[in-house]
Amino acid sequence: MSRLVGKKAPDFNMLTTKNQETLAERVTLDSYKGKYLVLFFYPLDFTFVCPTEIIALSDAAEEFANLDAEILGVSTDSVHSHKAWINTPRDAGGLGGINYPLAADNTLTVSRDYGVLLEDEGIALRGLFIIDPEGVVQHATINSLNVGRNVDEVLRVLEAVQTGGLCPANWKKGEKTL
Repeated sequence: MSRLVGKKAPDFNMLTTKNQETLAERVTLDSYKGKYLVLFFYPLDFTFVCPTEIIALSDAAEEFANLDAEILGVSTDSVHSHKAWINTPRDAGGLGGINYPLAADNTLTVSRDYGVLLEDEGIALRGLFIIDPEGVVQHATINSLNVGRNVDEVLRVLEAVQTGGLCPANWKKGEKTL
């Protein structure tokens, strides 16, 4: 896996759940030009840890929007599987609706390009990338399959990236930079 932070983000072209009726809307990296993008990968629909992350990010979608950031979730499942999971109530193991689209990396290309693909299994690790408005990766984390991410930390890192300054350990919005 090559380093992505500080480099132009790999382009992508994926079907998404942006239009639940047609499932025909595609997104590319250029779809997010001029905004920050929180691009995250997760292993599979209808699993255990994944919905906790997806729902937590959805619950914080307005906070991300207030920071001029959009969210895009990606797995190797199809948009049809994504739609079924979104439309399944939360108390039945579904997402029950979310505030951003999920994208389908059916070819495994995007997961591979971002260095999160488990080749033998055909699924992605829990990778998260913050991409700036010019398309440059400013932050990357990759977790194992069994460890969920912390949405508050993603927000904190996004705010730190947006300062353009030197942010010390445990920096929080409103604190001085170095």
